[in-house]
Amino acid sequence: MEIILKGLIGLQYCDTQVRDIQNKKKEGPIKIQRLADGLNVTEKEIDEKLNLLEACKREKRQVDQDIEVLDSNMGKSDIKLSGTKSNKEYSAVLKEIDELKKEKAFLEDRSIEIMEEVETLEKECAKGKKQKSALKKKFEKDREVILKEMKVFDKKLKSLEKEKIRFFEVLDEDLLKRYNLLKEHRGGLAISPVIKGVCQACHIGIPPQKFNELIRGDVLMSCPNCKRMIYWGEDERFQAVVD
Repeated sequence: MEIILKGLIGLQYCDTQVRDIQNKKKEGPIKIQRLADGLNVTEKEIDEKLNLLEACKREKRQVDQDIEVLDSNMGKSDIKLSGTKSNKEYSAVLKEIDELKKEKAFLEDRSIEIMEEVETLEKECAKGKKQKSALKKKFEKDREVILKEMKVFDKKLKSLEKEKIRFFEVLDEDLLKRYNLLKEHRGGLAISPVIKGVCQACHIGIPPQKFNELIRGDVLMSCPNCKRMIYWGEDERFQAVVD
């Protein structure tokens, strides 16, 4: 019975390790995607600023061109003013020149505003490009670490599958079926230690008479409450199986 219990305990230990490793493996792609999403958000913010910078530069060029056109029109108006023949015509040309000057002043103010915006955005974009480069490097480094971890997990899983074969050899087919059925319907735990008279899976006490039988270890017993297979967890022989 000792060999059978050790086989069951060892098999349970391997299966628990496999389950834990598989859960950790599932987290790998999620972590990588989370890192990629964070990088994409930052890149999008930086790209938006770069686009805004380009838009400001285009507007600045257009405003400067409009000012040049106004200067040309003002020159034409000055020529027209010198050739006026009546007070009415003279007043009309003066009004025209005044409107052109107001429009030019407005555009010049706007040109200065845009220039200041461009200077601010250029600084922010330069900083953003450095940040983007640093984040890309960090992403690649973090992703590499996660991928290496997943490779380690794969090696551990292969090792555990080989180790399980050793425990299969001491268990008959019916017992393996019972083990797998319990594992499937009892949250992955088919066999549990009993310590100080309490099943460590369901935390319910074992009746004294059954606990005494369990200590003797003559037969394979089940917990009266959760129906899992049980063994005396304070027995040093069984503790050594998972150490």
